[in-house]
Amino acid sequence: MLQIGDEAVYFSAVFLLVVLGTRSATGASLLTAFLYVFMAMFRFPPVPAEQAGRVLRPRAPSGGVPVVAHRGGRHDAPENTLAAIREASRNGATGVELDLSFTADGVAVLMHDETLDRTTNGSGPVSKLQFVQLRRLDAAVRHRLKDKFSGEKVPTLQEAVEECIRHQLTIFFDVRGEPDKAASVLHEMYRKFPALYNCSIVSSFEPKVIYKMRQTDPSVVTGLTHRPWRLSRFSDGTPRSLSTWGQMWTGVLDVLLDWAHHHILWKLCGVSAILVQKDFVSLDYVQYWAERGVEVVGWTVNTAVEKDYYQNLLRIGYITDSLLEDCDSAE
Repeated sequence: MLQIGDEAVYFSAVFLLVVLGTRSATGASLLTAFLYVFMAMFRFPPVPAEQAGRVLRPRAPSGGVPVVAHRGGRHDAPENTLAAIREASRNGATGVELDLSFTADGVAVLMHDETLDRTTNGSGPVSKLQFVQLRRLDAAVRHRLKDKFSGEKVPTLQEAVEECIRHQLTIFFDVRGEPDKAASVLHEMYRKFPALYNCSIVSSFEPKVIYKMRQTDPSVVTGLTHRPWRLSRFSDGTPRSLSTWGQMWTGVLDVLLDWAHHHILWKLCGVSAILVQKDFVSLDYVQYWAERGVEVVGWTVNTAVEKDYYQNLLRIGYITDSLLEDCDSAE
């Protein structure tokens, strides 16, 4: 829950900013009151802490922290495949992060990219292919261990869910768009497999996706994914815009988005977790969210040094591309 002191500070800050911008105390008061009523009426309460704990703090081997295989462990096996799920379980993961996508005929499948080119022997947008066409592709052909996993297929969402339940893995459903369709399909999965309420979380960079999911099914554990400066810079730090004005404008948007994540959006959506790029997580940051009843999960933690930091100092769960060795990261 948001602390009362925090709430007073946030709405006071809004009031002062509006007063400075409009020079109207009446207008500032009305706007601040409207925002307060809006938050009170339309925010979702988080799921019970016990339920969130079962999802975000499952029993880890040897009393360690939860370790989630990114896209099933994209370094150890072809990403977003049933083989990756099985390898993650074999290698000691407590959960897997899986990406939701849709074919042209509306079948929910696992795929991170909008196109097929990077991970399969197909090409073009996933959304332009019928499922029967997608099923003919080899999802291992671009992987470094393609010989070991030759012929691996792109799985449906339901196939992946069944495989995860079979291996008792927590599922991090990552949704990157189409909030209405995603919420509907995921709700159907939760209806078919009620165990998911206690062993899965729906996360997204897009708050509208999480809000729609809570609106569709308030009992689902959810989390916001966040990387500071995401709008203005790529994951390697290079600017997205070549123009000075473009960099300045997206930088301002990044500051506003970061503030909103930490002060408004988490409360509006009633999330139980925030998934944050690994370099921005510290003990103080973990404590900040712990005081608000929100769990921090770091991504993508891929070296032994980083894993030791998360396991022994931060003592929080993390997402990794490999459970076996150091490797390069991918967003």
